[in-house]
Amino acid sequence: MSEQHSASEQAEKSTSYRYTAAMANQIEIKWQDFWDQHGTFNAPNPVGNLADPSGEQPPADSFFLLDMFPYPSGKGLHVGHPLGYIATDTVARFQRMRGKNVLYTMGYDAFGLPAEQYAVQTGQHPRITTEENIANMRRQLRRLGLSHEHRRSFATTDVEYMKWTQWIFLQIFNSWYDPQAPGRKPGTVGCARPISELIAGYASGEIPTPDGRPWNELTEKEQHDAVNARRLAYVDYAPVNWCPGLGTVLANEEVTAEGRSERGNFPVFKRELRQWMMRITAYADRLAEDLDTVDWPDKVRTMQRNWIGKSRGADVDFVAHHASGDELLTVFTTRPDTLFGATFMVVSPEHPMLAEENIPAEWPEGTRKVWKDGAGSVAAAAAANPRAAVKAYQRAASMKSDLDRTDLEKEKTGVFTGIFATNPVNGKLVPVFTADYVMMGYGTGAIMAVPAHDQRDFDFAKKFDLDIVATMKPAEGFDWATAWTSDGEIIDSENDEISLNGLFKDEGKAKITAWLEARGAGKATISYRLRDWLFSRQRYWGEPFPVVYDDAGIVYSIPESMLPLELPDTPDYSPRSYDPDDANSEPEPPLGRLHDWVNVELDLGDGKGLRHFKRDTNTMPNWAGSCWYEMRYLDPDNTEAFCAPENETYWMGPREGKTSGGADLYVGGVEHAVLHLLYSRFWHKVLFDLGYVSSSEPFHKLFNQGYVQAYAYADARGQYVPADEVEEVPAADGSGEPSFTWHGEPVNREYGKMGKSLKNIVTPDEMAATYGADTFRVYEMSMGPLDADRPWETRAVVGSQRFLQRLWRNVVNEETGALVVTDSDCDREMAKQLARTIADVTTEYEHMRVNTAIAKLITFNNFLTGKPVPRVAAEALVKMVAPVAPHIAEELWAKLGHVESVARADFPVVADEALLADDLVTAVVQVKGKVRERLEVPPTISEAELAALALASERVQQYLTAGQEPRKVIVRAPKLVNIVP
Repeated sequence: MSEQHSASEQAEKSTSYRYTAAMANQIEIKWQDFWDQHGTFNAPNPVGNLADPSGEQPPADSFFLLDMFPYPSGKGLHVGHPLGYIATDTVARFQRMRGKNVLYTMGYDAFGLPAEQYAVQTGQHPRITTEENIANMRRQLRRLGLSHEHRRSFATTDVEYMKWTQWIFLQIFNSWYDPQAPGRKPGTVGCARPISELIAGYASGEIPTPDGRPWNELTEKEQHDAVNARRLAYVDYAPVNWCPGLGTVLANEEVTAEGRSERGNFPVFKRELRQWMMRITAYADRLAEDLDTVDWPDKVRTMQRNWIGKSRGADVDFVAHHASGDELLTVFTTRPDTLFGATFMVVSPEHPMLAEENIPAEWPEGTRKVWKDGAGSVAAAAAANPRAAVKAYQRAASMKSDLDRTDLEKEKTGVFTGIFATNPVNGKLVPVFTADYVMMGYGTGAIMAVPAHDQRDFDFAKKFDLDIVATMKPAEGFDWATAWTSDGEIIDSENDEISLNGLFKDEGKAKITAWLEARGAGKATISYRLRDWLFSRQRYWGEPFPVVYDDAGIVYSIPESMLPLELPDTPDYSPRSYDPDDANSEPEPPLGRLHDWVNVELDLGDGKGLRHFKRDTNTMPNWAGSCWYEMRYLDPDNTEAFCAPENETYWMGPREGKTSGGADLYVGGVEHAVLHLLYSRFWHKVLFDLGYVSSSEPFHKLFNQGYVQAYAYADARGQYVPADEVEEVPAADGSGEPSFTWHGEPVNREYGKMGKSLKNIVTPDEMAATYGADTFRVYEMSMGPLDADRPWETRAVVGSQRFLQRLWRNVVNEETGALVVTDSDCDREMAKQLARTIADVTTEYEHMRVNTAIAKLITFNNFLTGKPVPRVAAEALVKMVAPVAPHIAEELWAKLGHVESVARADFPVVADEALLADDLVTAVVQVKGKVRERLEVPPTISEAELAALALASERVQQYLTAGQEPRKVIVRAPKLVNIVP
């Protein structure tokens, strides 16, 4: 045993300088401390406290990249979270080495529901929880060696940041959108303007008031209402997701498909409540059109355009005949040419026409049996009369999510309202139904249904025994088992004044729209799916609104000198909750109970002196802070402005290839492809219109990274077991399909996301401790293309570790720690391999193909293994590795004798382009078995290319018959071509 122990000790001593996990951990902490102490990643601004103290201006070539704002969760990071962060860090390090001034930092989107929920449960202020979570996340990110500039970091909950969020809100509140004003971009129309200019326009008569009366004839309240009708931020009644059991309004994404709250599983009802709104619809066209000016994935641009949902068509006025009299029922349709085929109408359950007094007390004559019970949509008791049926259906619809209501695969439900309406083109009475798939948020909340030519309407008509009338000629033999949804010649579409027969869609639309306009029964219209942005939350942990209300309910902004308006302390963080089924309850936010804070005496500086006001008890959604954080990164300590114009122009201003300006690179998940990006773009465009920024878009290039997924294992009871304890059992029959066991018992494997409940979490802390952060970084980046999902496999990490160990051995002697590099020149083969590696790795880094860059580095590293390594090759390799494995690169760079950080070294370039040329081989060309030509060709030439070159040779053509193809061409690339004439 003593001899074995002695041998083991000797072996350990002989490799005491081996690159192990323990050594990696020492090196990594050493260099992280070095970077922090020396401000290695600090990027100077043109002006302000972050400018170069010497007064020297920063390099003209700037590069601003950022990750999507993370939420500092108490659960910390698992290995899936850093994928995008390591990718952006690799890009940042590469661009620094290319000589650019790189701004790269990380902040925290820290307001939100999770911290508030924890506060409700524990009574601990959410700020304490939030700051603890931020500290933990900062520690985890530092351990990964991310090259963030720490002096630019902040959280949305920082009081100074909250001040500028409130300030931007006030700019939006004190602005209106003038669609006729010249835009800031030459040749464009439409611009936000200060509200003072709207008031001046009302007063001068240049802009008509909403009801046309002169401005000076309006009361003070009417004047305020006229202004608020045009503000970009305004208070209005809006349909919301009201959850009495939680006592708060929920965002759509917080409501399940079953119409219940994600948290607590309480019923959620659609209610009209007084809320803050952002008039994002005023920017609908610009938000859609300017997508052409940014470098975003086509998928994301399509998703944004679909969300905006611009449609050209016509508003058509039907006349509804209800219990209270006649009423215009306007529908928006993209196909007015099919009006003669409209056989019924459908209105949203929230449509104002469905007030109880308008619904007939009894079923009218002509009501078909299936219409009364809504084909099972309401209970038999409710089907006794229209009022009961509509009321029951409205309640059921209020408990469904928007997602569920608009699901195209969902079986359609609805009830007849007892109301008929007159079709303006043929005078026919059509029944009016209500159905939950029609939303008040799109068009007018009412549709005309043409079941012959719309599959959804067709299915509804079949279910409810409604007439189907064709207005387009289908293909011969069409059996009408489905709707005819293709275009076709218009048929059976005429009255005494107009005929569309024989026309096709575009001509028919134009003709019928002109006819409707001439009769006052309709008009050409553009409709949008996009709705104004609901901006209120009945919560504590959010930015307070910097406004007050007088006794008449008129809203005023507080003076900027009173910012920030901070959150007061409260003993209770919970909103008032109600019986979960009490749909008629009213929200009471936590701030509403703080009467001394809500009721204030203020002088707003408007000459009216000290007055009594009430504060708003709602708070802003956490979207607010994430709408503009990229701009605060540019100038985080500025107390005079949210960002100095010089700094914004330097980092985000328009330039060649970036006409709308914005950050050079924005990386994040595709789950934020719509709302976060739309909201950010809207805030940015308002600030652009008002002259505060030079860029009209916040993010020039967008990249969506994939996800790291993992296997989870469940036993026979369906309970998850620890994934790291599962054993793989090869198939006994050799089929290659393994089975899996846990403690000897069989378990089933499933593939999906990581989660604590799935017991398959792996943390970056664990990976750094076991392998080193650099090994973890290399593995995450080498798993596949950045935009693709990839499975996590801890056992595969060892391959990345071996790469770094070989790299270490190519520079450092494992036994002595001495350098093993030589001062000799590279031989030609090595010089060519090095040049090709530099060229390829540069290209791959430039295009964010980090996995293939690593593959090229591994290939070159393996090529060097076992050979004397010249210093020039070692230094170039270390520099190329530095973006993805920065700690080991710094250590090797220092061992190679350099004092400065490799992070600021110049990235290698190919000095001799001739080294990139392929070595040529000689290809012999035979005609009838005799050598007639020799060609110098690349060794990689294809058979087709080699045959073409041979046949094009003048010497070969001398032995072939002019105008005739050879009978046979035999090619053995790259060395032989045999031609048989």
